[in-house]
Amino acid sequence: MGSLFRSEPMCLAQLFLQSGSAYECLSELNPNTSVFQRKFVNEVKKCEEMERILGYLVQEIKKADIPLPEGDVAPPAPLLKHTLEIQEQLQKLETELREVTTNKEKLRRNLLELTEYTCMLEVTQRFVRRTTEYESSLHANYEECASVESEHLMDYNCMYRLGAKLGFISGLVHMAKLDAFEKMLWRACKGLHILTYAELDESLEDPDTGEATKWFVFLVSYWGEKIGQKVKKICDCYHCHVYPYPNTQEERQAVVDGLNVRIQDLHVVLHKTEDYLRQVLCKASESVYTWVIQVKKMKAIYHVLNLCSFDVTNKCLIAEAWCPVADLQNLRLALEEGSRKSGATISSFMNTIPTTQPPPTLIRTNKFTSGFQNIVDAYGVGNYGEVNPALYTIITFPFLFAVMFGDFGHGLLIFIFALLTILYENHPRLQRTQDEIMKMLFEGRYVILLMGLFSVYTGLIYNDCFSKSLNIFGSGWNVSAMFEQKAWSLEDLKSNQFLSLDPNVTGVNNGVYPFGIDPIWNLASNRLSFLNSFKMKMSVIFGVTHMTFGVVLGVFNHLHFKKKYNIYLVFLPELLFMICIFGYLVFMIFFKWLAYSAEDSTSAPSILIEFINMFLYLGGETELLYTGQVALQRFLLSIAFLSVPVLLFGKPLYLYWLHSGGRGIRMYRSGYKLVRKESEEELSLLRSHDVEEGSSHLDNGHREEDVEE
Repeated sequence: MGSLFRSEPMCLAQLFLQSGSAYECLSELNPNTSVFQRKFVNEVKKCEEMERILGYLVQEIKKADIPLPEGDVAPPAPLLKHTLEIQEQLQKLETELREVTTNKEKLRRNLLELTEYTCMLEVTQRFVRRTTEYESSLHANYEECASVESEHLMDYNCMYRLGAKLGFISGLVHMAKLDAFEKMLWRACKGLHILTYAELDESLEDPDTGEATKWFVFLVSYWGEKIGQKVKKICDCYHCHVYPYPNTQEERQAVVDGLNVRIQDLHVVLHKTEDYLRQVLCKASESVYTWVIQVKKMKAIYHVLNLCSFDVTNKCLIAEAWCPVADLQNLRLALEEGSRKSGATISSFMNTIPTTQPPPTLIRTNKFTSGFQNIVDAYGVGNYGEVNPALYTIITFPFLFAVMFGDFGHGLLIFIFALLTILYENHPRLQRTQDEIMKMLFEGRYVILLMGLFSVYTGLIYNDCFSKSLNIFGSGWNVSAMFEQKAWSLEDLKSNQFLSLDPNVTGVNNGVYPFGIDPIWNLASNRLSFLNSFKMKMSVIFGVTHMTFGVVLGVFNHLHFKKKYNIYLVFLPELLFMICIFGYLVFMIFFKWLAYSAEDSTSAPSILIEFINMFLYLGGETELLYTGQVALQRFLLSIAFLSVPVLLFGKPLYLYWLHSGGRGIRMYRSGYKLVRKESEEELSLLRSHDVEEGSSHLDNGHREEDVEE
């Protein structure tokens, strides 16, 4: 917990990376950044190209319902000599997959077209049968036309004998377009056509969307070539799937037989293609997890290399980075290991640079403290060296939540849920979930665990379980004692809807409930007023204590940064203001609890009225809590009012005095300088003085930057 109290000590390290071993050295450091500059553009583009290929592979693997294996340990970044091998493997695999996928799609489209053609022929065969039956009935009724009616109306030879030029167009049209298609044919052809259609028994795949849809088979009989051209244009306009219509029954049978043979061959070829594609994807899925991690690390390394600058000879990369003092030895070992792996003749090395720049804040956390640190960081990251409040938030945040959410039943459910996520925290599905809500709950599982545990405790204090009271130890109030002591009678019960228990009557109150609120309050008519008063006073006590504790923590920051004037001009006025007003309010709450009992509770003054009279400088009109209350309240209020101008003007006036002629500025002008200058007020004042003097107090032979957020 010591490292959680303050930020870790940091130092500015300057790295000298040889060009041949820079990649290997950074691969040992596992960098991760998103800043981009143009020094290794080609390498970054290669990584992006490999990322694109891997994205395509993962998409195809998921489409084939092949599970993606995920390792528990992330693989290291590949060596520079191995990156070309990975790139060649990915490009070769992509080319092969695209060829196989393209062939598969072509085979599927051909199979779909042949299936549609076969279904179309089967349905149009019914049209021919109906026409044959109709011709038979005509032959029976009109014997004089027997030589003509004995032939099929669908035969071109028969129509030529009648002197008509009859044409046929057949195909499939989408179910949603059928009505519009029929109306357009009628308007364009002016009735010089015959449209026959029927719905397919089975749904076929739409080649554009890939979804199973209903189709209608149509057969258009038309007279004249111009009408035929119009029909073809209308079919193209409505995206109909048009197929050739055989002229005779023998030709139709030959086409159907040929289609069946081709469909069987396509099924065999398509099945073998899918098997081969699945084999390729299964083989790729074994390595895709490793490749994804390695490419991400390669890209991160090149992004970090883009932050480095070349020296004069362009043979060495120079980088400056903040490093924890405890990790300096690990940094040196990583540079040596990277140089060894690359086979460089000259090893990379590092130096520490003296600086007065404020380092970044680094708080080391573990799986238990990371959730609480994230809550604190959401309000703002503290400066380097400041006290980290996350250490105390581990207790205060769940407890204050439980004060608001005090329910034994609900708290127990929250506790069990968090406990289950902790027991199965190593499950890969939980660790790699992409659901934002589940990811948030999993990362804050220890926070939720303590929140549920404290809610169970406060729920027992409130005696509240799913909004119901629990009578565990037995109530301390006795109703029968009111009748035994002649305080109540049967007539009182008949004439009054509500009766009050008098604790001053002997035997009514047998003692305090052992733990929490007495369950009899759940039956009382004044339950809400009593519990609200109790919870409000408890919230005031906890709130004032919590704020005072936060103010006291500021003392450690002032002492650490050696700013003692902040103790006198900021901390003490804040503390006096808090204690004299809100601390006095807490004092009155405890005093009233201790000074008054059930016997004289009716004569106890209201704390709210007394607190309001304190600010109005009123006294004597109402009954006081204790002797000398008015004088003490006026004294405390005077101290609180005097603290306000000190808070508003104390620190600015002191800094102005330092700038205009104080002892610190005279020392600075005679050759000295301030050791610490981290507040915005000091920096602004000292910068303006530097402009007047024409010199910089940071020009001391080291690399410094006068930048303050």
